[in-house]
Amino acid sequence: MEWNDGKPAPDLSGRDFLKLLDFSTEEILYLLNLAGRLKAEKKAGAAPGRSMHKTMFPGKNIALIFEKNSTRTRCSFEVAAHDLGLGTTYLGPTGSQIGEKESIEDTARVLGSMYEGIEYRGFGQSIVEELAEYADVPVWNGLTNEFHPTQMLADFLTVKEAFSELRGRKLCFMGDARYNMGNSYMVACAKLGVDYAACCPKEYFPDQELQARCREIASSNGSSILLTEDVEEGCHEADVICTDVWVSMGEPDEVWEQRIHDLLPYQVNMRALSFAREGCIFLHCLPSFHDTKTGIGKKIEERFGLKEMEVTDEVFESSHSRVFAEAENRMHTIKAVIYATLGGAV
Repeated sequence: MEWNDGKPAPDLSGRDFLKLLDFSTEEILYLLNLAGRLKAEKKAGAAPGRSMHKTMFPGKNIALIFEKNSTRTRCSFEVAAHDLGLGTTYLGPTGSQIGEKESIEDTARVLGSMYEGIEYRGFGQSIVEELAEYADVPVWNGLTNEFHPTQMLADFLTVKEAFSELRGRKLCFMGDARYNMGNSYMVACAKLGVDYAACCPKEYFPDQELQARCREIASSNGSSILLTEDVEEGCHEADVICTDVWVSMGEPDEVWEQRIHDLLPYQVNMRALSFAREGCIFLHCLPSFHDTKTGIGKKIEERFGLKEMEVTDEVFESSHSRVFAEAENRMHTIKAVIYATLGGAV
């Protein structure tokens, strides 16, 4: 397969997809390009793989390990696999013995003997890395505490659709920048030549070792990394403003009060957007606490008197918001990752 003015496509067959640090800029751009082409085929009603690719995967199967529940990630992997002719086995939080009665190493070797690929969504990055070490098939990271690479492909496909070119844009992440979303945005921006700003209190800045590594990558790609406590500075001339929930799944209730106190000044609202470029877009990986229509939203209102958390409903429902296009793009980009790593795009 050819791409980018006739260049041969990068061969990603057999590769794990664990974090974007493992991939070159060209490989990431290739996956975005492939995702866009697969999306266009699906929208046109073409059978995936038949018009622009050589093979599909009938009779083959992948395992989906979910130690944390999900809507978008699960649906994206299942629909993408179905489109490619793959069967799926879903192993939910209580559906496997991983880490309890069976070691990660043994789980990897068992599943690797039965399936063509393994997805993992759960806790430490070390778990998905160990699965990849011992499974003889591609392993894909659906989310860990440290990184969320499939979300990054979806987000930057959405940015690419909005602005065409990625290089030279600016993205500002508002909120807790220490974990998977903040880390992954910083890595993705560095790799793609996008200026990155993390806007939050200093104690929520990302790990210094990762900062240093990303600054080095960004420098080689002509972009910059800014860590700031000032909302105007962070959002200034931004093309993209994004955020995530302030408290992750499984964290105790007492964390809420501290996070709200610390992060409420970094809520994405129209004032924050006023510092950005005209035509800026808003992204959120979802779910979002932008109203009181959820059980958690009601509890937040009852306990803290807040009807909106990390983003206001005004921004979430505005013309700036691309959150649902972003959610759809999870499926198209995950399909590209599966297809390329299983050898369909070479």
